[in-house]
Amino acid sequence: MGAALFAEYEDVLGRAELFEACRLNLAERDELLDIFLATCIWTRIYFAWRPNLPDEADNHLVELAVAGGARYVVTRNLRDVARMELRFPELRVMSPEDFLKEITA
Repeated sequence: MGAALFAEYEDVLGRAELFEACRLNLAERDELLDIFLATCIWTRIYFAWRPNLPDEADNHLVELAVAGGARYVVTRNLRDVARMELRFPELRVMSPEDFLKEITA
């Protein structure tokens, strides 16, 4: 977990219009985020790999993954994140569905 990703999670979970059909209220979503964060390892980013992604706002995801030694970036934004200019052979970008298939196979 890094500062930019944490801020993004907080922002998205606070958008009431995204959760109108959700069974969880704001307090429950905040608690779920706290539980998730308790399992995360805070990672500092020491190198900015730029330019890299078409959408500058997504670069922090790849930088965090590289800094943390991640094997996967799991996202629905495959269109932008999978089009890295810089290649990291050990890092794979995939959808949540494909990730679940991979880890359960």
